[in-house]
Amino acid sequence: MTVEISDLTGDYVLDPAHTRIGFVARHAMVTKVRGAFHQFEGTAHLDGADPARSTAQVVIKAESIDTGVEQRDQHLRTNDFLDAPNFPDLTFRSTSVEPRSDTEYRVTGDLTIKDTTRPVTVDLEYTGNAVDPFGNLRVGLEGAVTISRKDFGVTWNAALEGGGVLVGDKVVLEFDISAIKQG
Repeated sequence: MTVEISDLTGDYVLDPAHTRIGFVARHAMVTKVRGAFHQFEGTAHLDGADPARSTAQVVIKAESIDTGVEQRDQHLRTNDFLDAPNFPDLTFRSTSVEPRSDTEYRVTGDLTIKDTTRPVTVDLEYTGNAVDPFGNLRVGLEGAVTISRKDFGVTWNAALEGGGVLVGDKVVLEFDISAIKQG
């Protein structure tokens, strides 16, 4: 049984087993490296009657970065990139939610990577809701945003012999969210 969006008002928690927070970055100017963070927590308050009053927060553990190549992941955890020992969390806290249609929302908030906080805007699509076999009401959202890693002080790079650089500046952050209504 699905419910109408106006009936979704309440507090939600991200389900880490069914949520993916991923990224895509250009490598060596010719291909893309894809990865994800496997440890994170997130909460949201959805206001079905007035979506602009909705809020969201996410805390991602930098050490949980995973591209499928352990040597690269270890490098990404160092000060050259995320500096996980000194800055263990990447955080996002919404500052506004703008409904764009019945299923599209523009969520603006403060993203902090290392010790730099910048505003970002993520366009999210509401993909539906369902009651799972355990009686939990779940909502789904998908979206992405492109950021400049240099804007967050992540500037390490290496020049390529034929020109260009090893790691592109633009990083696409991807969100496939399953959130469970609480209480």
